[in-house]
Amino acid sequence: MARNWTLRATVGVERALATWSRTVSARMHGRDRDAGAGFVEYAGLMILIAGIFTLIDGLGLDGQISGAIGDAVADVVGGG
Repeated sequence: MARNWTLRATVGVERALATWSRTVSARMHGRDRDAGAGFVEYAGLMILIAGIFTLIDGLGLDGQISGAIGDAVADVVGGG
């Protein structure tokens, strides 16, 4: 009886895996393969940028960064 249960579970897992692989393959190669990806990528990029700005502000690096940029611009245009 235990062997029958194990066999059924194994077959069920194999079927689920086959269905999943067909679904993933269809989504990767189908016409709508990038549907919705733009929003997710945009949201991830905005979260990353917000994190960088928060880190810069939290560490007090904003004055150092603006000073370094000002010095670099002055070097390029010859004003410093």
